Amino acid sequence: MEKEPSGGGRGASASGASTGQRLGGGDPATRGRTTIADGVVEKIAGLAARDVVGVHAMGGGLSRTFGAVRDRVPGGSTKSVSRGVKAEVGEVQTALDLDIVVEYGVSIAEVAKAVRENVVSAVERMTGLEVVEVNIAVGDVKLPDEEEDEPEQRLQ
Repeated sequence: MEKEPSGGGRGASASGASTGQRLGGGDPATRGRTTIADGVVEKIAGLAARDVVGVHAMGGGLSRTFGAVRDRVPGGSTKSVSRGVKAEVGEVQTALDLDIVVEYGVSIAEVAKAVRENVVSAVERMTGLEVVEVNIAVGDVKLPDEEEDEPEQRLQ
């Protein structure tokens, strides 16, 4: 049976009165540490980037080609939502690199701005990490008459 500490011990408040807390007290939310894997941030960022109008696909040409083949193989892995995204996650901050393909006719500068805003908002809201930078590399433009390598569906 555990005994409650009396005034003046670890369970005492600043005024010296007993708080009735057990040993090792304090705010339960501050007990322990939460770590977030790079892959988690990459998935969040990938979904947020794909949600922007004007983004046709994610990833460089080679990764999109291998991904399209892998997606078509029966029993193959599901489409990687983190394709084209690289995250470096620290204890309180993260930095992201994104490779995107844009639709022909859109303003690349406006699409890049919208992607940054959407990615920063989603990652910071869901993880609590501060996004210090989002670097975007536009590797290709999807022309209207090009065949689809891999149709990526936008989340609705």
